[in-house]
Amino acid sequence: MHTVIRASVPLMETAARRCADLGPADPVAGPLGRYLTAHIEEERHHDAWLLADLALAGGDPAEPLRQLPPPEAARLVGAQFYWVLHHHPVCLLGYIAVLEGHAPAPWLADRLARTTGLPDAAFRTVREHAVLDAGHGADLDALLDRLPLTPEQESWVAVSALHTVAAAVELLRRPDPTVPHAPPGGAP
Repeated sequence: MHTVIRASVPLMETAARRCADLGPADPVAGPLGRYLTAHIEEERHHDAWLLADLALAGGDPAEPLRQLPPPEAARLVGAQFYWVLHHHPVCLLGYIAVLEGHAPAPWLADRLARTTGLPDAAFRTVREHAVLDAGHGADLDALLDRLPLTPEQESWVAVSALHTVAAAVELLRRPDPTVPHAPPGGAP
């Protein structure tokens, strides 16, 4: 998930710049740009939290930065950059709704620590997002309620959300290349 989270701030910064470029002639751009500018600060450094968690779990925090992000992550995030730059930044709200609309359960970090035997501190990002994402979801819902979206723009947000769900499932189902797998047809 580091590959996705590290793209969050640059993606929102790109969308906020596009909102500024669209200017006052676009009634959605102003409020959307203000929301994104505030949300950027709320999301800043969350990728560093994940790397710190990895170090506390005994991993090498530099490793995710050395690896080529998987194609599934590029498809998930890359579509958003495309829509923001070549269509309208409001599309990004579907992506944000999916990724922040379902906060981790408050008990999840403790359960992961118990199940894995890793230190509680290694799950800071999960623990923090259990609280933060609940508030972020409410903020996004309020924004969607007050934006003067046309039916067409609502469909753009929906397409983005559906793409995000499908691409996230694809990314999460991707086999972990560090875990040995049995060859097809039986045990090794």
